[in-house]
Amino acid sequence: MKVEFGNMGILEHGKDNKPLSLKVLQFLLLFLGLGIALSILSMCMLRFAELKNVLPVVQSRINPCFQQQNSLENWIRPLSNLHHSMNDAELFWRASFVPQMKKLPFKRTPKIAFLFLTRGSLPLAPLWERFFKGNEELYSIYIHNLPSYKPDFPTSSVFYGRQIPSQVAEWGDISITDAERRLLANALLDISNEWFIILSESCIPLHNFSVIYRYISESRYSFVSVFDDPRSVGRGRYNWKMSPVVKITQWRKGSQWFEVNRKLAVDIVTDEVYYPKFKQFCKPSCYVDEHYFPTMLHIQSPHLLTNTSLTWVDWHRGGAHPATFGKADVTDKFLKQLSEGQRTCVYNNQTTSYCLLFARKFSPSALDPLLKLSSKYLGF
Repeated sequence: MKVEFGNMGILEHGKDNKPLSLKVLQFLLLFLGLGIALSILSMCMLRFAELKNVLPVVQSRINPCFQQQNSLENWIRPLSNLHHSMNDAELFWRASFVPQMKKLPFKRTPKIAFLFLTRGSLPLAPLWERFFKGNEELYSIYIHNLPSYKPDFPTSSVFYGRQIPSQVAEWGDISITDAERRLLANALLDISNEWFIILSESCIPLHNFSVIYRYISESRYSFVSVFDDPRSVGRGRYNWKMSPVVKITQWRKGSQWFEVNRKLAVDIVTDEVYYPKFKQFCKPSCYVDEHYFPTMLHIQSPHLLTNTSLTWVDWHRGGAHPATFGKADVTDKFLKQLSEGQRTCVYNNQTTSYCLLFARKFSPSALDPLLKLSSKYLGF
């Protein structure tokens, strides 16, 4: 009995130790596995740190073969994203780059840059969408609005993602001039943009895209309204402290809604002679946006200007602002008169009645009748 009891005791004791040994073995294996995993992770982290130091060198050797960062295509391809962190000084400097060789080593399709200076939305966007449709290779769009405005264009819209880094711009203030120069500078970053036209959210095209493109592209001159106004609202705004850089005999007035070629656009964003004088001495009652561009361009390049604007406005109703047209104004007779023209002008040194390509100011309520009648009178 003792022996059996002893054997039984031994057997019972063996039964108790067997699962305990397995648990110890499992724990040791788990600990060993964690150690190996941590060792591998440490090696990977050290390798990653080494690669970070080597990566720029490796990329510099790989990129020419695969990404071609220094290829010609990289220089001439339009920016897919208009957002950047450049301030105005940096942007204007970058936009001032001008090729010195006239013969291009690549095929270039010149485009019109449509520069929309707005406070917020573009209520007439559906009309412009119809105007642009089918001409994607011949235009670019840039929008300057208040920084606080968040656009909600659908991804299918031609206006989607076309907002440039903007700042607050006030009517009659130097900030309006800054906004227009900012639009021009951003558009100059695309080497294909050859002509630049400033528009507002209340502007509409008076003809189809083909007519407007041909009219602008075949013109020998840029369309900037420039005239000498002897009245108090003209020469009366001149500040004698601007002399001798700007003399009163050079002082000009005109519309801020203008069209310029690439050469004049570069001249505007690189101007360090006249702009400081206007910023210092043409204060709000001077309405700098009506005088800076006409005066500066008249002094520098009078032979390149038509002295007329492509954008029609109606000042006959009086006041500080031109007339605004709403739903009730947009009739068959009204659009017929606008599209056919009621004036004569000089185009490439020849008299023509084809003078106006755009019109303003149209309120949001005018959109429906404009869409209804555009194919009949505007050609799109």
